[in-house]
Amino acid sequence: MSTLVYINSRNGLAKNALEAVTYGKKLGNEVTVITTGSADDVTLAKLGEYGASKVLVDKSVSGDDSQQLTRVIATAAQAVGATTIVFSHDLTAKAVAPRLSVRLKAGLISGAIAVPEGDTVKVNVFSGKAFGNVKVTSAVKIISLLPNSIQPEQNGSACPVESFNGNAGDARVKLLDTKVPEGEIPLPEAELVVSAGRGLKGPENWGMVEDLAKVLGAATACSRPVADIGWRPHHEHVGQTGVAIRPNLYIAAGISGAIQHLAGVNGSKVIVVINTDAEAPFFKAADYGILGDAFEVLPRLTEAIKKFKSSN
Repeated sequence: MSTLVYINSRNGLAKNALEAVTYGKKLGNEVTVITTGSADDVTLAKLGEYGASKVLVDKSVSGDDSQQLTRVIATAAQAVGATTIVFSHDLTAKAVAPRLSVRLKAGLISGAIAVPEGDTVKVNVFSGKAFGNVKVTSAVKIISLLPNSIQPEQNGSACPVESFNGNAGDARVKLLDTKVPEGEIPLPEAELVVSAGRGLKGPENWGMVEDLAKVLGAATACSRPVADIGWRPHHEHVGQTGVAIRPNLYIAAGISGAIQHLAGVNGSKVIVVINTDAEAPFFKAADYGILGDAFEVLPRLTEAIKKFKSSN
């Protein structure tokens, strides 16, 4: 039996790629990686340190056309005899995995959060309010892994990198432009996130959020209303209609905690809520709640962390 892991290496090796390879290795089978990115062979060979036995590279496609990508992955899966195909649960997986499922007559488990136990895989259901155990009995299985569900683990050495022709066919999608989100840490990969809402009263006050994030080494985020009115860029919007995240720590200041926002952040390991409204629904989901004004709490928290770091 063999496991095939798809990664996009256009911008190097992202954390979710390392998570997917680690997850594939934990399945107990030989792991082959298929990629359509432009990373060099030396970089791709490092995937062997996370469990890959070899990397197949098809540089004839960009990965932007989901139909082409489906054909490439299907060809690779058949070439290595893959019984399990692993994706990171991102936009690519959402577009390609269902197509691949139909093409290969494979069962699809979307948004896994743990290593399978036999044929059963644990997933989030009801926007993260509960867990479900999904059993797949098809000969070939497809699993997409929610980011930050497992930590990358180095347990091997560099692996061979080989060119691969995935018979992609003609492209129907043409990439015209790419806009790279600002910020040092991509939200889906962030382990620490500091977020704020309309309680900050205006974009001119966002320096408090950025200061705390800088001290923590965290990414910044916001609620949907903040993005809609233009205080912050839309790629920082977390929630059901924005980016879904699963950091180790999520700090939310001035956010009431509507159900749509909670759906995108309730996978966080620890949630800290700062709000002046004792009845804010976010407090019910919080691990720690601070009833106070963000304009007072955020600067004091930043200074306390700076003091702690300087003395340790």
